[in-house]
Amino acid sequence: MFRIILLASAALTPATVLAGPFDQPSTLPYEAPPFDKIRDSDYGPAIEAGMTASLAEVRQIADSKAAPTFDNTIVALEKQGQMLDRAQAAFGQVAQANTNPALQETQKALGPKLAAYNDAIFLDPRLWARVKTLHDRQDKLPLTGEQAMLLDTYYKQFVRAGAQLSAADQTRLRALNKQLSSLGIAFRQKLLAATKAAALVLDRPEQLSGLGKDGVATAAQDARDRGLAGKYVLPLQNTTDQPGLQSLSDRATRAALFDASWNRAEQAGVNDTRATIGEIAKLRAERARLLGFPTYADYALTEQMAKTSRTALAFLNGLDAPTAAAQGRERAEIQAAAKADGLTDALKPWDWSYYAEKVRKAKYDLNEDDTKPYLNIWNVLENGVFYAAGKMYGLTFKRRTDIPTYHPDIRTYEVFEENGQPLGLAYFDYWKRDNKAGGAWMNSFVGQSRLMGTKPVVSNTANFTKPASGQPELVTFEDVRTMFHEFGHALHGLLSNGTYPSLAGTSVARDFVEFPSQFNEHWALEPTVLARYARHYQTGAPMPQPLVDKIDRAAKFNQGFTFGELLSAAQLDMTWHSVSADLPQQDVDAFEAKALAGTGLDVAHVPPRYRTSYFSHVWGGGYAAGYYAYIWTDMIEENVYDWFQSHGGMTRANGQRFRDLVLSKGHSQDYSVMFRTMTGHDPELAPLLRSRGLLAEPPATR
Repeated sequence: MFRIILLASAALTPATVLAGPFDQPSTLPYEAPPFDKIRDSDYGPAIEAGMTASLAEVRQIADSKAAPTFDNTIVALEKQGQMLDRAQAAFGQVAQANTNPALQETQKALGPKLAAYNDAIFLDPRLWARVKTLHDRQDKLPLTGEQAMLLDTYYKQFVRAGAQLSAADQTRLRALNKQLSSLGIAFRQKLLAATKAAALVLDRPEQLSGLGKDGVATAAQDARDRGLAGKYVLPLQNTTDQPGLQSLSDRATRAALFDASWNRAEQAGVNDTRATIGEIAKLRAERARLLGFPTYADYALTEQMAKTSRTALAFLNGLDAPTAAAQGRERAEIQAAAKADGLTDALKPWDWSYYAEKVRKAKYDLNEDDTKPYLNIWNVLENGVFYAAGKMYGLTFKRRTDIPTYHPDIRTYEVFEENGQPLGLAYFDYWKRDNKAGGAWMNSFVGQSRLMGTKPVVSNTANFTKPASGQPELVTFEDVRTMFHEFGHALHGLLSNGTYPSLAGTSVARDFVEFPSQFNEHWALEPTVLARYARHYQTGAPMPQPLVDKIDRAAKFNQGFTFGELLSAAQLDMTWHSVSADLPQQDVDAFEAKALAGTGLDVAHVPPRYRTSYFSHVWGGGYAAGYYAYIWTDMIEENVYDWFQSHGGMTRANGQRFRDLVLSKGHSQDYSVMFRTMTGHDPELAPLLRSRGLLAEPPATR
């Protein structure tokens, strides 16, 4: 199979193929990576050898004297490159979740070679001629719907990669690919180092007042882990808002924590990301223009469900006013709570979460400390996340301790169908580490494919605060949502039923891939599910019903903040990628300030979820001009949730329908067709506004 690897560009030299852990499919169950046999030094040679073998296979396809057919060209491309896929899947996860200097050097060394590999395929005139010939006569070929989609996908990939450009423009494109890939790697590595270095170091326990005994113990352990015994460390999460801002009563500590977060990558040193970002934005705009698009956003959106940047921008802009109004209402409440608490200064962004928690407690008598004792992480996983999957899709799970992993924190489970047939494997790597990239994500070690005869092997990764040794493994309710969210991605991979790897599982558009994950979050508060997992870690007693009722009543609280920080980040991303290539490289902070001011949102009190300088999704990940997808897919999934609610809710039959019409399909159908088949109508905005507390009207009757 062939997958695009967007890194850098340089001459690719043949690698010596050595016997190693990636040469052949793993002999472990489901072909899971043999992490007990893989050394850091194995990845580089395996990926280089995999590229060499893949290009030899591609060369045979391109140079074939036989007339192009779907099987000898498109299917052949799907089948080639298996060693590279195995090595890349393992390396991509480990380099993000458990990196070290050796792995980082491997990333830097491989970047130019991987991009040259991409260019060698997509800019090969003979291979392009075969793909184009098939596409030109597609209507005359006896193709299934899935096969037609695959052919169309390959054709568009070649066009978007520059296959139709002149030789001179292709030369410039190769250079841009090289620069952009190197800059992306540099950004990720700078940000990882900057985030670690910016952790807040405190001298006295009273500076942590409000954090609780367990929180103070964790901060002391984090300090010891860094060789700072006797001090206290608050490591940074990847977002602007930090967990401690909700509970720290010392305002100076809150201000210092916010400043550490907001300015983490703007310290004018080797890990300052701003110059790198300015260059990335400028080169992306040039690359888009070279490929025939006015801006990078126009380029990026053509293969998304939204189709055009104008559609995505109109969607976001339409949300600004109701969100700003909600922020205004919430700010008045929070300002009043701060004043009652004795705050005479103006409200600052580091005050919002702290006083919002006080308002939450006053309005709903709900405190995070009330819920955490009922949220043991492994009970949430096994009796919440897994239980919901069983109820919806008939799945069962069995823990496997014999499958090797890349870190001892990881738990692994085998997944079974309702009839007992084996379905796949799922890994869970939840605890934060300094050498782990921020955020949470799903990864696929082995993709499902009927063509390849493979079953899925997936992983969920997060950055939850790990308790100090001997402390209970408790999480917040936001962490619980994250667990359900990421497992929604995992289900998209596990329940895939596709023939071709390039269309299977989560190989879908950015503004569709977050749909199953956000939809799965709903089951975290489903009464029958909550009753199974929300149990006291010491007594096993269920969460008291009055506390459950408080959680339900508070579900829409603080949405001006929660939704607002997401919306402003999405607007910031789209503004960066709507810049013309004719404009000079931008001053990052000035551009950011102007872009945020243009939204009309209260960014002075509710800053974006990610500032430009640490917006890893768009500068170091795959969400450039795509962060809007989190909100777009929220709209989609709320429509689907409305359908569920009007058809009996969380039933096995409804789960099977969702599996058959969405989760199993991958990109074998057009996204809008899948959505309409599931719901019977086009996406509507009202369910999203209603779920966020931005629209008071009841659901429409259909």
